Amino acid sequence: MKSYILGHSRLKLPIMAYEFGSAGPRVLLIGGVHGDESEGVVAAQALLGVFSQSTLPNLQITLIPMFNIDGVLACRRTNSAGVDLNRNLPTKDWSPEIATERYHPGPYANSEPENQALTGWLTTHAPRLIISLHSWKPLLNTNGDCLRVAEAIARHTGYPIQPSIGYPTPGCLGTYTGLERGIPTLTYEIERQLSPDKIVATHVPAIIEGLQVMATTSPA
Repeated sequence: MKSYILGHSRLKLPIMAYEFGSAGPRVLLIGGVHGDESEGVVAAQALLGVFSQSTLPNLQITLIPMFNIDGVLACRRTNSAGVDLNRNLPTKDWSPEIATERYHPGPYANSEPENQALTGWLTTHAPRLIISLHSWKPLLNTNGDCLRVAEAIARHTGYPIQPSIGYPTPGCLGTYTGLERGIPTLTYEIERQLSPDKIVATHVPAIIEGLQVMATTSPA
């Protein structure tokens, strides 16, 4: 395992990244984009423990358990500047319109240091798959060519697979990477308020199964 600081938050806290494996397609797993979605952070932290013990063969895995570290520590959706990091990425559909404060897109696209660090990493590392761990209603939202990975996860979870989250999400990661840059992106919405034990028992094996599919086939 290699650990390093991806970048720093608005409050200058380090955003930690962990790398496992040295060969095969590169996969990015990211949790805590929204700081009040603790279920994704629990899954990411559990995966950190699993990968520290045994790395999946034929994959290079980068894991960012708490991307929005300021929001995670404050149990709030946005970062410390009140910006929704999943509405702030520099997509073609980014908009300055503020639907509600909860979805504040920031003063301009990619204004936030967290996203600047992420977009820089994406440029230099070019992953073949991204799994972004959130929580809402049970859902596997595919953007790009990752259906086989989603199907493997769905076999464990029973979650529906949908190409749309169901409402507009300008400036989101799925659009930035999955639709505009050809990096298959799976937004994994874990059931809200699911207990940590159930997250570890159900969703960690599901993610590992999806990664095993990625290791042996193309994303779709």
